[in-house]
Amino acid sequence: MGGYVPHHRLQRGDIRGVLGKGGGKGTRSVASYDEDTTTMAVEAGRLALRGAPDAAPDRLWFATSAPAYLDKTNATAVHAALRLDTGTLAMDAGGAVRSGVGALRSALDSNGTTLVVSADLRSGRPSSAEETSGGDGASAALVGEGDVIAEYLGGASVTDEFTERWRGPADRHTRSWEDRFGESVYPDLGRQAWEAALKAASLEADAVAKVAIHSQNARAAGRMAKSLGGIQVVDDLSATVGNTATAHVGLLVAAMVEAAEPGEVLALVSLVDGADVLLFRATEAVSGAAVRAVAEQVAGAADLPYATFLAWRGEIELEPPNRPEPGRPSTAVAHRTKGWKFAFEGSKDRESGALHLPPARVSFTNQHQDDMDPAPMADVQATIATFTVDRLAYSPSPPIVFAILDFDGGGRFPCELTDTTADAVRIGDKVEMTFRRLGTTDGIHNYFWKARLLPKGDD
Repeated sequence: MGGYVPHHRLQRGDIRGVLGKGGGKGTRSVASYDEDTTTMAVEAGRLALRGAPDAAPDRLWFATSAPAYLDKTNATAVHAALRLDTGTLAMDAGGAVRSGVGALRSALDSNGTTLVVSADLRSGRPSSAEETSGGDGASAALVGEGDVIAEYLGGASVTDEFTERWRGPADRHTRSWEDRFGESVYPDLGRQAWEAALKAASLEADAVAKVAIHSQNARAAGRMAKSLGGIQVVDDLSATVGNTATAHVGLLVAAMVEAAEPGEVLALVSLVDGADVLLFRATEAVSGAAVRAVAEQVAGAADLPYATFLAWRGEIELEPPNRPEPGRPSTAVAHRTKGWKFAFEGSKDRESGALHLPPARVSFTNQHQDDMDPAPMADVQATIATFTVDRLAYSPSPPIVFAILDFDGGGRFPCELTDTTADAVRIGDKVEMTFRRLGTTDGIHNYFWKARLLPKGDD
């Protein structure tokens, strides 16, 4: 499993400081200007696959309520960036917040190996409760047989039709009914699903050690927690990350499993357009299985000014740099070079072992032609050889920090840095690659890879 929490955090108190209303206590996670639900899904998927390097998914499900594209399948970009086999089915399960837990349960009830990725980017009108309580993030779960870190014991779902939160196809912001309505409906649905899940798993309630509860309605979640008696309810991340909607079920499961002891029975309760309950037992393999724990990402956050948050979300329009915007990317070129563009795959000369970034047909060491092997570089760390700060080039968040990277084991590449400031970069710093959106022109997103400073302790 893997949970991805963006680098930036908004202090909720800053909202009131700027607007005179709204805000509150704690923080919420904020996706960078070069992130969207597709890029965050890639990051979560990479974490899950790094924890199971020998896994070969048969299917990829991508759930989000904020897809980067309509009509076009978003899961195919995730598929390409993760270098999955061309025979792996990649499909979207999007539009509704419940699609996250729905895709996960469908995978748990299926045969084969499925990678379920969920991501969401949440906002609202400035000073609104949706803006304050929301959060951005992604999660991924690799579901299959073998040495699992959490064994699925059983689950249940209860569905009901009512309108509590909604957003039309052309709407930017979610609207909601009065919270008291959801508070009166959800707990009964949750109890029905809870009892049915325990029966399906042949468990008594006192066998459950910990439970995570997700709902867009905090009051309903609170009532559900009280109805469970003495079962320990884990942190729902609302005070630090916010509610990441479609991604939050997977994020809570990842955080709960990462902190679990072998043998503990863990429960997930999701109250969204009905109720879903999933039960797991942590295995011996859970110890030390986290590649980059959710708690570590939360602790490594960097504060973001509220005005910058509003600009990144398009709520205010800033004067852009006095440079022309980039042109529309070519679909034909992107398809021909998808191994490089989406998977950051270079080429290695078979005779000399020289790495070529970007990939080349002719080796610079011996002039051999078409004598190369693919060289996946997305998970290879690099060192900053030198860098420059460009305050003139076009960027939604200037200035651009551009570095020359020397990759471990060979290979050099000029690359833009992200999730950092010019003052924080030093020659010799270690970096890792991250999948980002370079820009959007004529409705076409231009995805490629940038580098970010390696978190402390990961080098």
